[in-house]
Amino acid sequence: MRKLKNDELDRLTLEEFKTTEKLPLVLILDNVRSMNNVGSAFRTSDAFAIEKVYLCGITAQPPHREINKTALGATESVDWEHAENTTTLCKNLQQKGYKVLAVEQADNSTSLENFKIEKDQKYALVFGNEVFGVEDEVIEAADACLEIPQFGTKHSLNISVSIGVVLWDLTSKIKFG
Repeated sequence: MRKLKNDELDRLTLEEFKTTEKLPLVLILDNVRSMNNVGSAFRTSDAFAIEKVYLCGITAQPPHREINKTALGATESVDWEHAENTTTLCKNLQQKGYKVLAVEQADNSTSLENFKIEKDQKYALVFGNEVFGVEDEVIEAADACLEIPQFGTKHSLNISVSIGVVLWDLTSKIKFG
């Protein structure tokens, strides 16, 4: 066994990625402080070929050196847009047929392994601030909350890890389920 070289990975070119069919998922970053986390969100969104990333409130926007450090060019491949108010954005996306899912520890949340994908449904996934999580107003506007099961002593995961876990889970349910 040997590690593959980059030219053996058969990845899409930027032009091919722009025109390829995307998963019916959008990512919403609700007042995310860390530019490294923003960059990671872009890179993970590219890996799973999601539709778009929305950067809300104080979330930093490309181009920025700190975002580029972890995005590694994904700010060029993944469509993105800034929205001033996360709740307003969620309501607009709901009117366009998206189900808004806040990823948060909340009463009546659905544990990720129990979440069932609805065929032909589009989803908007809201990830919150590193300290305060998803804003209460956004949780109230969401259609549901998803919760990542955890078994240790800590109460949360880093947002970039949470994004990777949730996008992989939903991608696997859409593509392989």
